Amino acid sequence: MVGLYFVALILGVLVSVRLARPLMEKLGLARTLSLACALASVALFALAFFSPPYIAWWRLPAILILGAAAGLLHTAIFHAISPMYRQDPAATVNLGGILFGLGCCSVALLISQAFYFYTAAAIQIWIALIPAFFAIVYARTGFPPHKASADPPARAVLAEIKTPGAVLFSLVLFFQFGNEWAIAGWLPLFLSQRLGMSPADSVLILALYWMALLVGRLVAQWMLPLVRHTRLLVGSVLMAMFACTILLDTNNSFGAVSGVLLLGAAFAPIYPLVVEKIGHRFPYYHPGFYNGIFSFAMVGGLLAPCMLGYFVWLLDVRAVMGLPLVGSVIVFVLLALIWLEARLTAALHPGV
Repeated sequence: MVGLYFVALILGVLVSVRLARPLMEKLGLARTLSLACALASVALFALAFFSPPYIAWWRLPAILILGAAAGLLHTAIFHAISPMYRQDPAATVNLGGILFGLGCCSVALLISQAFYFYTAAAIQIWIALIPAFFAIVYARTGFPPHKASADPPARAVLAEIKTPGAVLFSLVLFFQFGNEWAIAGWLPLFLSQRLGMSPADSVLILALYWMALLVGRLVAQWMLPLVRHTRLLVGSVLMAMFACTILLDTNNSFGAVSGVLLLGAAFAPIYPLVVEKIGHRFPYYHPGFYNGIFSFAMVGGLLAPCMLGYFVWLLDVRAVMGLPLVGSVIVFVLLALIWLEARLTAALHPGV
């Protein structure tokens, strides 16, 4: 059932991506952002209303709306910050990751501390007020006129990613997004079923995961000018593999906390570093427009939690850590292939 929830989320995102640009052209950025936040608030209120004893199927439409709101908000925000991205892609993506991680950490911390004081429905109502507030803020915010570019046709997207380098970068982001979102979506359930932790403690450790990602983004921003990026990438992937192994084998809370902190710190620098490399080699790509390389990344991030629903049902809850472990190994191999492809390209085309 959890896997089906992620399917509904994916469908909502896919629908919103097709509608985002016509809406931005018709309504403008401010109203589009306000509409996305309003949809998110409505979806969260619906989830609160259809909490148990309603059966799980009643919550699928609300999650579909939530996915549509997320896709619309993501697209509109990246259009709004396009000038910043063009000036400094790595710093912009890193800042976006920091703010996103701060929001995820705050919400997880709020839920963990309020779990035994409020019902699930009451907590969702409190959370629904947050996007409702921003819907009002965005409606009153002025943005400079911005004409959204047209969606590229499917054939054009496939043509853009036919080069070996683009394919390798697409696959790296596909598996890395899948790794990060598999953990984010399933960690509390894994800790509850694998180690017998209470729901409140499991969500608290999820907050630690987001905190490690957040601190890791900040440290990565400081380290970028000081450390060779290739070494930092390889070291991060190896540490992620080690952290997944710890979480796969641990049977106590100390091992769980240690593994989660290591995993968050390992995942933190990978995405901005890969995006920076993409920006140098393929400057026409943008991480918010769901085109070419980054469309593959979003698919990976959305499909991994969905697939885990099937793997956990078929195998065991340890599949929650097994999938990111395998994904990290694949990312390591792909990074080695990217390095080899860059060397071959430089040797064959010295002036490029």
